[in-house]
Amino acid sequence: MPTTIWGMRGRTSTGKRPARVVLALFAVIAAAANAAETYPRMAPVDAYLMDRTQEISLARSAAPASISNDATILVLTRTGYETAATGTNGFVCWVARGFSGAPDWPERWNPKIRAAGCDNPQAARTVTEIAKLRTAMTLAGKSDTDIAHRIQAAMRSKDIPPLQPGAMCYMMSKSAYLTADGEHDMAHVMFYVPFKDGANWGANATGSPIFGGNYWYFSPEHQADAAAFPPLSVFLVGVATWSDGTPAGMPPM
Repeated sequence: MPTTIWGMRGRTSTGKRPARVVLALFAVIAAAANAAETYPRMAPVDAYLMDRTQEISLARSAAPASISNDATILVLTRTGYETAATGTNGFVCWVARGFSGAPDWPERWNPKIRAAGCDNPQAARTVTEIAKLRTAMTLAGKSDTDIAHRIQAAMRSKDIPPLQPGAMCYMMSKSAYLTADGEHDMAHVMFYVPFKDGANWGANATGSPIFGGNYWYFSPEHQADAAAFPPLSVFLVGVATWSDGTPAGMPPM
């Protein structure tokens, strides 16, 4: 799924050095920290809802049509995500809101967030289900503590199955809104792995095109809280094109 590190997105283009992507990503993170003061609480639910037809179209635009045309599509309602179209290839495309992910993300309550993503079958069985549960409980007014305990219980009981190898997500929509900073949108793909950190992927290393972080919490200050969940990291790799094949370019430096 689209996760809670939308403020960390980046993109690349042919001929650009990967190190510049990492620098751009860190600049976005620093700017996103100011968003907590701008969006201190949840807006009225209507602010997060979309026209159903438009949401379906945005969800499909997360991945190339060769994938998303046959994917299951979710849309947000007042009580959580529901299936708008049933697919045949195991992929699930949906539009995450800020509160679908980490509870400490600065733009959690930003009603403009429309993070279109398309999870592959492995990610859909685990990561999408986590996000669906978190979203439904948030809309029901449950506390972050209650939500964390419910997710942990669902994973212990395997109601939400353990993450399978190869879990990943396409986030290549040119119409998504990922962060209030900069150009708001960045074409990339993400990989979900059951690791505590990204050292063995070389994530965040100087010159590496891979950027990553903990799935459960945005800030490293929550390491103790993250330890209560199964290890789960998210690695991002910028791509040169949007899902429709047009050039994505490089964020200004």
